[in-house]
Amino acid sequence: MAIQGFVDWRGNPVNKKRHGGVRTSYFIYFMVVMGNIAHMANVLNLVKYLHGTMHMGISSSSTTVTNFIGAACGFSLLGAFVSDSFITRFKTILIFGPVAFLGYALLALQAHLPSLHPSDCEINGQQKNCEQVHGFNSALLCIALYTIALGEGCVRAALPSLGGDQFDDKDPAESQLKVSFFNWFTFGISLGGFIGLTLVVWIENNKGWDIGFGVSSLTILLGLVAVASGASFYRIQITKGSPLTRILQVFVAAFKNRKLVLPENLDQLQHNSEDMDGIEGLPHTKGFKFLDKASINHGDTGTWSCTVTQVEETKIVLQMLPVLISSVLGYISSPLLVTFTVQQGSTMNTKLGKIHISPATLFVIPLIFQMVILVIYDQFIVPFARRITGYVGGVTILQRVGVGFAASALATCVAALVERKRKNLVEEHGLEDFETGVPMSVFWLGVQFFLTGIVDVTSFVGLLEFFNGEASRGMKSIGTAIFWCVVGLASLLGTLLVDMVNKATRDGDGGRGWLEGTNLNKSHLDRFYWLLTVLELAALLNYLYWARRYVYRHDPRVPQELTEIDDKVSSQTGEVVAV
Repeated sequence: MAIQGFVDWRGNPVNKKRHGGVRTSYFIYFMVVMGNIAHMANVLNLVKYLHGTMHMGISSSSTTVTNFIGAACGFSLLGAFVSDSFITRFKTILIFGPVAFLGYALLALQAHLPSLHPSDCEINGQQKNCEQVHGFNSALLCIALYTIALGEGCVRAALPSLGGDQFDDKDPAESQLKVSFFNWFTFGISLGGFIGLTLVVWIENNKGWDIGFGVSSLTILLGLVAVASGASFYRIQITKGSPLTRILQVFVAAFKNRKLVLPENLDQLQHNSEDMDGIEGLPHTKGFKFLDKASINHGDTGTWSCTVTQVEETKIVLQMLPVLISSVLGYISSPLLVTFTVQQGSTMNTKLGKIHISPATLFVIPLIFQMVILVIYDQFIVPFARRITGYVGGVTILQRVGVGFAASALATCVAALVERKRKNLVEEHGLEDFETGVPMSVFWLGVQFFLTGIVDVTSFVGLLEFFNGEASRGMKSIGTAIFWCVVGLASLLGTLLVDMVNKATRDGDGGRGWLEGTNLNKSHLDRFYWLLTVLELAALLNYLYWARRYVYRHDPRVPQELTEIDDKVSSQTGEVVAV
């Protein structure tokens, strides 16, 4: 049975029995694991490299990392545009994956050659003999980081969408398998992060940054080989031009027709409610009536108008905007909490017996939690909750996201309390001029790490599924890119917030802002965490308002006559546990 809008890698019609489904997910899962071995380890440990090897200050190290995260998410829009419009999601991965490989290779080269980075110096004390990276070396560092951001950003826009394409939303069994796919996709992210934080971080801290970056580049290459090897099994979408162009056409046509009156009979609109040429046909919906004027049928006059499907694609994007904006505000604290927690841990006692634990390695705590809870959630909680609530995913997607934002507010509150205790010990032992040696176990940070894990299990998976699932077929990569933009914009706003806080507090503390300088012991990170807590609570209330008003494009409830397929789906998803 062929599926409209998809072909195989040779351009032939796809068959459900031979293409798509659970088996194609394995190739994608492997790429996810390999990619996140490199990405997760380096995002969480990069601040140590910038501060310890490149000798950048506290706030500049943090903002460089958040800018890098933001750039990677921003580049996902480019990848989404290209993959939805011109070269398909599969080809986007094959083209831009090697770009990420090149970026890690440049970082490895810079870390290996002494002439390309500052000379070693005494990291403890006043650091007067430490020279910050500058000139050509600084430019090379930026080129390497943003090359990685370009490659990873484009791949991350296409990869989840390619996976989602393997399941037919109109098939009840496959639609439930698609929910499971995003849970296991996130499991792959967590598993890759776990391996990266225990292997790559150890290599970078003990064997050298050059070897660590080199291993990262090799994992990217292995992932690309795996995705390419599954080419004959994929359902590949038919590209039919830019969805952004179609949206722009709607606004132009609606403006030109603004003085016209909508016909009482909707049949007089320029209809295209059936799937045609790879574009999903969308029925007319209420709301945003001013856009409906773009589809007024002018008959044979030759006047240009849009189809109802084009108008409905535009409505979908506008309907998601409030959720997008409120989610950005709710996610601001997450990248900041990640980078500053690593810097907190760098000043503390990192010993576990005779073993030194890297602060970045502590992120295995939320990652282990994520993997365990995702298995339990997907295999037991979802089927059980589905029978009680009637929702395909056990709860609605936006309810799941809201739980994560509440956990985020709690995480910053706990982080503020832990930082206050750390600062008290610094003052008691007179360690203000030192950057290490605080007599406090790094495992005090475990609670905020744990809560960060809850955020990823709930909000991360929920938003990824929401923006990909609500987008029309021709905009799946755009939907995924919108999700990454939530993370990216939150990172960039976090950078802006750090700068604003430093400027606002500079005159009140001897000319130093709360987060300025190279010594965390002289900063006021605890006050900053309290500020984040207040902002997160306000963002949570704002999110709940818009989430309650949102109307899903696809009914999240399971049709009564289809509930008996749960047992069939459970038996099929059980195969995925072996990943």
